Amino acid sequence: MSTMIDIRRLQTVNELARAGATTVADNMSQLTGVETEMQITKINVIDVEDLGAHLGADKQVGVNVPLKEQPYGSVLVLFDDESARRVAGTMMGGIESDGGAYSDMERSAIREVGNIMTSGFIDGWANVLGRTIDISTPQLIRASGHEIANHCVDPGEHEIAMVFDATLHAPDADVEAKIYSFPDIEAFVSMINAI
Repeated sequence: MSTMIDIRRLQTVNELARAGATTVADNMSQLTGVETEMQITKINVIDVEDLGAHLGADKQVGVNVPLKEQPYGSVLVLFDDESARRVAGTMMGGIESDGGAYSDMERSAIREVGNIMTSGFIDGWANVLGRTIDISTPQLIRASGHEIANHCVDPGEHEIAMVFDATLHAPDADVEAKIYSFPDIEAFVSMINAI
């Protein structure tokens, strides 16, 4: 099977990103009661073998969600520590972190936001593709970029990572996040080219 995307279909990838961002913002607004917008500022494609170097050595907080249906693979929402604490504080009604280890409440809040972002992003994709995409239980990870890459992706199974730079805009705080999609390349290309 060919793993080449028809160049005319690249607009569909942008449409997937926009639809995903809109659904995430709607879900966050409903959950928090605060009007939220999500903006995708950049989309990149990188080789999975370069992912560890791309993520770097600093500790980050990620929520990884495996996909049970096409395009399979997983979606990872990644925050730096500052954004993760801001997310947790917002979800916990403005309670500020003491800056130490993450509490159980903070971990739960970050996992929930990562789950909302992932499921919203994937729901946006599903709407564009006219299908459902079921997801698995979210996994919370706090580790270096290299460790996160090793945990989330098997280079033998996934060739590429699509990287969506995202900003969640809310009245009290903006949160920077990166959304990584690690699809089964053949399944993904087949879905895009079939639209």
